[in-house]
Amino acid sequence: MKTFDEKEKKLSLALEKLKSLDIVNPKLKEHTKYLDNQKNQLEIEKQALEEKYRLLSSDHNILKQKIKERNLLQKNKELKFNEKIDELNQETDTLLEEIDKWQM
Repeated sequence: MKTFDEKEKKLSLALEKLKSLDIVNPKLKEHTKYLDNQKNQLEIEKQALEEKYRLLSSDHNILKQKIKERNLLQKNKELKFNEKIDELNQETDTLLEEIDKWQM
């Protein structure tokens, strides 16, 4: 992006200098028009790149949020799973104690 800005500034400066000259030579006029066209093309490319960057940045933020949500969901699932395991362990312990009582 910086190189486009630098090129744009240099072309603008060159165009201003050329416009301030009294141009009689047709080749200089053509060259000035060429530089002006280049400047316009660079501005179009710059706008396109800025739009692409904006879209990519937006997509990046959306994906980052989705990852956070999925991580949170995964942690919640893990917690629930661990709670169920703990419950089953407690039930197993209780059942083993009951079995021990009946065996005596």
